[in-house]
Amino acid sequence: MHRCIQLACCGMLTCRPNPMVGAVIVHDGRIIGEGYHIRAGEGHAEVNAFASVRPEDEPLLPQSTMYVSLEPCAHYGKTPPCAELIIRKGVHRVVVGCVDPFARVQGRGIQMLRDAGVEVTVGVLEQECRELNRRFFTYHEHHRPYILLKWAQTADGFIDDHFQPAKISTPFTQMLVHKLRAESDAILVGRVTDEREHPRLDVRHWSGPSPRRYVLSRATTLTDLMSQMYADGIQSLMVEGGAMTLQSFSDAGLWDEMRIETSPLIVGDGTRAPYLPANAMPTAREKYGENTVEWYKNNR
Repeated sequence: MHRCIQLACCGMLTCRPNPMVGAVIVHDGRIIGEGYHIRAGEGHAEVNAFASVRPEDEPLLPQSTMYVSLEPCAHYGKTPPCAELIIRKGVHRVVVGCVDPFARVQGRGIQMLRDAGVEVTVGVLEQECRELNRRFFTYHEHHRPYILLKWAQTADGFIDDHFQPAKISTPFTQMLVHKLRAESDAILVGRVTDEREHPRLDVRHWSGPSPRRYVLSRATTLTDLMSQMYADGIQSLMVEGGAMTLQSFSDAGLWDEMRIETSPLIVGDGTRAPYLPANAMPTAREKYGENTVEWYKNNR
């Protein structure tokens, strides 16, 4: 299952809005096939895993086990059901990382396999498999995008220098932010930040698609925004500022992760950085030169 997760990550920038999925076929302790979901509308992980099996290993499939990080689909979409393919190939056992929350699946793939006599084990590395597709799960289970709040602050707790833009991030950490942007469906700033700084909010320092741009106005309520983003198929949102916008998401509990970069710079005055909520659970701390990046999760 670890290998399934490893493979699945290869589709991070190309398979959206579909989830990242990896599949591995094992016979007698030997991997005879593996694959991942490369691109939306094309073959799923299971299809690619079967396609990778060498002709001389095809007869081994009925005595093999397929490991897959997400429940095989059971419906006709842009591709046929993977559960049907597994049954047709004669695989006798399937190990599933976690159940698919998508309304047209939700256990139907597992039930289809069991009805055909396939032995199915569910929940192996379940938390890791859910974490892999946390954006996909949040979107389908909570009907809103997965929300990352991100800001950079000085050592004395300001996000600018006397209310003027300040270089807090380094070129390297800025590149890492652009990587996060490429992994996000949408990015949002407040009206004041947009008018004052005119941020481009693109991925010019990384390879990948630029996220869809949103500017939060005073007239927009967060509840309405979440509903609109859900309707638009936005599975992940990166909120970059300013302070009032970030604080409004935090106060509403509309966040899943926070990324806070702190520089040794001291400015003395300016716009105060948002405060860390009591339910923010630290998950990682990284050092890049003199800057520190801390990650938090919403401990609901």
